[in-house]
Amino acid sequence: MARYQDRSPDAIRDMSVEVDWSPHAEGSCLVTAGSTRILCTASVEETVPRWREERGEGWVTAEYAMLPRATHTRNSRERDGARGRTQEIQRLIGRALRSVVDFHALGPRTITVDCDVLQADGGTRTASITGGWVALFLACDSLMRAGAIRHHPLTGGVAAVSVGVVDGESLLDLDYAEDVRAQVDMNVVATHDGRLVEVQGTAEGDPFPRVAMDEMMDLALAGVVRLARVQREALQRAMPSRAAAGTEPR
Repeated sequence: MARYQDRSPDAIRDMSVEVDWSPHAEGSCLVTAGSTRILCTASVEETVPRWREERGEGWVTAEYAMLPRATHTRNSRERDGARGRTQEIQRLIGRALRSVVDFHALGPRTITVDCDVLQADGGTRTASITGGWVALFLACDSLMRAGAIRHHPLTGGVAAVSVGVVDGESLLDLDYAEDVRAQVDMNVVATHDGRLVEVQGTAEGDPFPRVAMDEMMDLALAGVVRLARVQREALQRAMPSRAAAGTEPR
C-alpha cells in the first residue's frame, strides 16, 4: 500500500526532539513524529507519595492530556479528572519510564513527567514515552549538576512505537489515517538494548496468526533502535559534555 510521503513499511515518521523547550521545567522537550507534536516536561518535587516515605526512595509518575484542538474537532477539557482513556495512557507512560529508574539513586523526591499533546496524528502515547524519557533524563541531569544526587538514576533508555496490520500489510509507526483502518493495532515499549517493557496488541477484527505478531515485533524493535538514536542525538546537541561529566545513564 502507498503511505503518506511514500514511507516504506519499515520506516518511522520524520522524528525530531527539541530539548529545553520549557524554560521553567527541570527537563523538557518538544517531540515531533510526523504531524504529532507533544510537549514533555519533567518537574522535580522534594517529596514522595506517603506510601513511599519510609523507603528513602524516589518516585516517577506521568500525566497525559490532549489540548482541545489537537484533533480535527474540539474535545472538551477533562476538568473533573482524567477519563478512562487518559488514565490508561498516563499509567502506561509512567510504567515505561519507571522501568529504567534506580529509585534509590533518585532519593526521596518525585519527578512528574507531563505529556501535553499539541497536535495529534496517531501514536501520541508512544511519542509521549519517547519524549518523556528525554525530559526525564534532563531533569535527572539537573539534579546531578546541582549536587542533589551522586549517581544518575536512569539505568538505561526507553522508547516506544506503534505497529500494525493495514490492508494485510505490517506497517511501522502508524499515523491516524492508517490507525483507523488497521486490522491489528499494537504498541511496543522497549529499552535501548532491545528488552521489552510492555506490549499492547489488539485484533480489531479477525484474529491474527503468530507469524504476523513476530513480523510486527521485528518491525517495532528495529523502530525503537532508530528512536533511541534520535533521543541520544538530541541529548548530545543539548549536552555535548555530558559523557565527560559522567552523567550518562549507567
